[in-house]
Amino acid sequence: MDLIHEANMFEKQKLSFKTTSDRILASRKAKALILGLNEIYKQKKDEQIMDLMKRLTVVKRKIEKRLKGRPLAA
Repeated sequence: MDLIHEANMFEKQKLSFKTTSDRILASRKAKALILGLNEIYKQKKDEQIMDLMKRLTVVKRKIEKRLKGRPLAA
């Protein structure tokens, strides 16, 4: 269950990624954690793991939104 602990720590860390490369690395780590948790979820069908994956997905979307920047005004 080391992956679940790592995912919880990632979720609780402060989301102040200063540089673009920090944001890219955080996005990749979030994706890797979500995919790893998905493999565990396929075997155990534990709802807590599903909830953790959903929360990590929200964090990942926030990071990616920050990476893409603001859309230009039409």
